[in-house]
Amino acid sequence: MDITALTFNERDEFKRKSIAEKAISLLQAEIDISPMVIDGSWGTGKTEFCHKLINLMHEQESHHLIYIDAFKADHANEPLMTVLAEVIKVLPEDESKQSFVKKALPAVRYGLKTIAKAGVSHLLRQDAADVVDDFDKQIQQAADKTIDATVESILKDHVEAEKNLKALQEAMAEIAAKKPIVLFVDELDRCRPNFAVDMLEIIKHTFDVDGVQFVLVTNTQQLKASINHCYGAAVDAQRYLDKFIKFRFELSDRSDRNSHNPVLAARQHFFSLAKEKKSLPDDMLKSPAFGKAIEHLIKHHTLSLREIETLVLHIEISQALSNNKKFPENQFLGYTLLRLIGIMLVCFKPDLISDLKKGKWDANELGKFLGVDSLPSLLQEGHRKRPEAFDVMMVMIARDCNRNVDTYIPEESQLDEWNNYIYRGFMGGAPDQNEAMNQILETINEMSFE
Repeated sequence: MDITALTFNERDEFKRKSIAEKAISLLQAEIDISPMVIDGSWGTGKTEFCHKLINLMHEQESHHLIYIDAFKADHANEPLMTVLAEVIKVLPEDESKQSFVKKALPAVRYGLKTIAKAGVSHLLRQDAADVVDDFDKQIQQAADKTIDATVESILKDHVEAEKNLKALQEAMAEIAAKKPIVLFVDELDRCRPNFAVDMLEIIKHTFDVDGVQFVLVTNTQQLKASINHCYGAAVDAQRYLDKFIKFRFELSDRSDRNSHNPVLAARQHFFSLAKEKKSLPDDMLKSPAFGKAIEHLIKHHTLSLREIETLVLHIEISQALSNNKKFPENQFLGYTLLRLIGIMLVCFKPDLISDLKKGKWDANELGKFLGVDSLPSLLQEGHRKRPEAFDVMMVMIARDCNRNVDTYIPEESQLDEWNNYIYRGFMGGAPDQNEAMNQILETINEMSFE
């Protein structure tokens, strides 16, 4: 499916259309919110949301809408040219386009000349107060490296660049006066730190023009890491970023945000994909116990939408390599979860697999992976408490382990109840010796290409 053509009408399983409508309202309001950031961690569906937002906004025909994949342009190392090239694409083939190109080229030429010749782009981009403080130091540093001209010639180039920059901004303003421009810059968090920071500074200092707005689709935590990479750990990356960003909102990890019992978007994505790919039997997908177990793993590992897709793909791979025999209909929950544990270890914890294959079966390490740090009491305030699925699994797994098992040994008075859950509810009988670990390792070995 072409992601650039997606609309909320075709697919909105995470119920984000209302979020896009709010973002559009802000972009169309007479409020200075540019640059606006659509924030989200890796794999939260930011790119798909961006394209859907653009396509929704296209219906109103109110703006020039421009999408820029910053990561694809990273190799060129010239963010100014990247942005201008995309602006030129949306202009009609007439005299206005040629006029804009003529005005843009000198600004680009002088911008590149100054940066390449002097190596003082950081100096020239700073606010005036910062320039006064750092002038001597920056010039001296640049002189030691790349300056091949006098300070006077550098400043002359800067003056010329400023003159041409003003001409470029006037040309942009003329275009935006006829039809405002919104530029969506995606994947900035995947770019090299220098390119990402250069793009931020180009947006602030070159495109601060009426009628021109920027939407950055990125992970601000990664952007802050890029800032520290460029300017050192001593720089307050958040304060630096605050100079560039006017407004940000984060994509929610909930697909039903108005409910008293909100639904995890990642959980919904897992079941939708597993059903679409037919990687798990229908009776398992409909099982409340299995659903609760999946939600526990997603929360514990904070799985992103992209990581969910990776997990479902590995379930498909596991099925293909076992000739579709390992997830049959009406299988006891315990066997399904043991196999799922093996698949998740392959996906997300390969370093632990090495120890397991060497016979180092550490209950604490497996407990951490499954999000079980201790066993609950089955009798609380006089009432019987049903254990969670992975509490039961850890009792069974720990019996097979040869390291750090004490945490997962039930109290003697409750042993029969734990066994009842294992034998009747999860495994359909008393498991053989080492059956839990053997099931996990069998899954791992089937997926191994050693």
